[in-house]
This record gives sequence, structure tokens and C-alpha cells, in this order.
Amino acid sequence: MKDLVLASASPRRQDLLRNAGIPFVVQPTDIPEIPRVGESPRACAERLAGEKAFAVFRERPEDLILGADTIVVIDDEMLGKPRDAKDAARMLRLLAGKTHQVTTGVCLVGPSALRTGNRHLTTGGGDIRSETTLVTMQPLTEDDVRAYVATGEPMDKAGAYAIQGIASRWISRIEGDYFNVVGLPVPLVCRMLRERGML
Repeated sequence: MKDLVLASASPRRQDLLRNAGIPFVVQPTDIPEIPRVGESPRACAERLAGEKAFAVFRERPEDLILGADTIVVIDDEMLGKPRDAKDAARMLRLLAGKTHQVTTGVCLVGPSALRTGNRHLTTGGGDIRSETTLVTMQPLTEDDVRAYVATGEPMDKAGAYAIQGIASRWISRIEGDYFNVVGLPVPLVCRMLRERGML
């Protein structure tokens, strides 16, 4: 096995891996992030993470591929990345003053993932898991929403906010892994890599 390959163009995921001292290369994928009818948030996040990882693995079968997908859920509605500024404002109004769920699916696939004896391995050869964090956002005024959307920060983020950015001022509580909300559950990924002898 040669490299750990991150199947994502997300600068936040790249920063998290880099800050954790994990060497990697990047090869993004173009997988449509669309939930299936009746699919749970966890199942959707895990499926999309797997699709991203396997798409790159087909091109790099000697490497270990890391795919991830993050979904925000509020009142049983799954929020991906906003389509436009109006959609971002809609999402922020939904989240304001409430507790929501952030789930990130993670998939590792590679030559060593084909071994037996790990109960997390799927029949397809990928190790797919997920992490969920609860996040409470303070109430927002319409001025808050308009000003935040105008910064552009919400536009490529699931749920239309970045917990590590300007939106940090409104996050009053989290239960679970902070890094998961940023976009990658680092402790979970490290455990998965250690099981493969990569750390």
C-alpha cells in the first residue's frame, strides 16, 4: 500500500488530517450528494462516504482511500449544502434556537481492508462507520441571518454554517465530537487507520 488518499476536495477535512499529523494526498470525486427516498441520515452519510471512497479506489487499487460525507438533520429534515443564498437563509432559520444532529459517514477501502476478522468490514471490502454529534444553536435575528449569508461562509457547508468560523458565536452547546461537526471525526478515523497499521 502506498498512500492514504482523501476522496474529498473539502479544505476543512484536509486541515483536520494535516493538524492530526496524518500524511495524505487528495483526489476528489464528483458523487451526487442526494438522499434516497426513505433513507435515514446515518444510512445516507455512510452510503455516500462509501460511494466516494470506492470511486477513487477503482482508480487507485493499491492505496487506502478515505471517503466522508456530512449531513445535518433538524426536525427529521436532512440538510446538505445550500443551493443558493435563499436556501442558506432557510436552513439557518430552521437551526436557530434548536438542537440539531450532525452525522458524518466515513469509509476506508483498500487492499488491507479485505482482511477478515474485523466486524466492521462490509462484504464489499470497505470499512464504513459514522459519528453523530448534537449541536445547539442560539436564536438568530433576521439581521444575523442576512449578514452571515452575505459573508459567503455558509455556501459550501452542510447545514449552511461553519462551527469553526463566524457561526461559532452562536453555538452554545455540543454533545460529542467537535471535529465531526467540522467535517471529519478525527478520533474515529485514527482508530480505523490504526487497525490497518497506518498509524
